Amino acid sequence: MALKAFPSISESARLNDGTTYAFVYVPPADSKKPTFLLLHGFPSSSWDWRHQISQFREAGYGVVAPDLLGYGDTDKPEELDAYSMKSMSGHVAEILQKKGLQKVIGVGHDWGSGLLARFATYHPESLLGTVFVSVGYIEPGIVHDIDAFNALTEQIFGYPTFGYWKWFNTEGAARVFDQNPQAAFSLIYPTDPEIWKTDFCPVGKAALWIASAFITPLPEWFTGDENKVRNEIMGQSGYAAPLRWYKSAMRGINHADEADVPHEKKVLTLPNMLVVSTKDYATRADMQEQRQREWTKKTRVEVLDCGHWIQLEKREELYHLLTDFADEVADPGK
Repeated sequence: MALKAFPSISESARLNDGTTYAFVYVPPADSKKPTFLLLHGFPSSSWDWRHQISQFREAGYGVVAPDLLGYGDTDKPEELDAYSMKSMSGHVAEILQKKGLQKVIGVGHDWGSGLLARFATYHPESLLGTVFVSVGYIEPGIVHDIDAFNALTEQIFGYPTFGYWKWFNTEGAARVFDQNPQAAFSLIYPTDPEIWKTDFCPVGKAALWIASAFITPLPEWFTGDENKVRNEIMGQSGYAAPLRWYKSAMRGINHADEADVPHEKKVLTLPNMLVVSTKDYATRADMQEQRQREWTKKTRVEVLDCGHWIQLEKREELYHLLTDFADEVADPGK
């Protein structure tokens, strides 16, 4: 949706492998201002960074915010192999190269954090630092054993945190999403984050909610006009392509590439920050922080009082955290 939502600051590019990406691009006001690379998650687009794009642009920072593969105005291939993290990392690197950007500050949210993690593995030379929002750094070679993970989290927290993954991996999920887009919004962008414990995370519950077409009022941080734009974005091509991110992960598309990454390169040594939230009951703050501290060096962790959609719910707080981090990366002695 980059081209339609941000017509004056967006463009598209055909990459070397024939894939076309749309992305927002704002050059920095001067050489002292770094550029932020903003990678969105599921089910989103560059438009979910609209507040940060506006804030950074006004303050003179550069911005690159692509519609990631399968979303918005970017291509939506049907083959799961196209959604390998190594391939998509190469796409991001090529976009930066086309704009003459040597180093950026990478910011990822949700699945965008997963892509940022692999971008740091395959293209660390392109990064000044990394910021992971809601989802922390994920080391290469991780096996997505969802049944085992759900059993563990149910034992610890009283509910399985990734039960929805099993339905997302089915062939029928996209059809249910496409038939009930506002119910999908009500569940995934919840007015009350507590419903994730009962109606999103447990196995089978997300399918029941969305198929029932149950709709709740919009959260206070999402306007009716914004809802119309988002519905247009997701209605443009549906949910089939976005769900391929889950399918590719669960079906081992990345295993061969990541098996070759030596252990010393699995640990993130770039400057990094994790921003998590108290009311995210799927990608929980406690689990994200534990993994971040295990697999990164000298991480900074910030916890905000909100749900999963930090860039929407706590836009001012996130902006200040990101610009403070940019200052730290530019001047490590501060």
